Amino acid sequence: MAQKVVMKVLTLTNEKTRKKAMEAAAEVLGVDSIAVDLKDQKMTVIGEMNTDDVVKKVREKVGKVEVLSTGSAAT
Repeated sequence: MAQKVVMKVLTLTNEKTRKKAMEAAAEVLGVDSIAVDLKDQKMTVIGEMNTDDVVKKVREKVGKVEVLSTGSAAT
């Protein structure tokens, strides 16, 4: 079942950081979709992956991350 995690990335303020965050999330096995909203500093990741792994990887690459929600992705 596909999982969805929505994170607030507090360092997500420019294109360079956006790219680093997306690359970090894409490294996790099973990620299908990544959406980033620079204005709200939110990142949404969907896929057949472990959500903890996604949060950990993004946190390692770009810093402070708050998990806003996790759960199964609606089909």
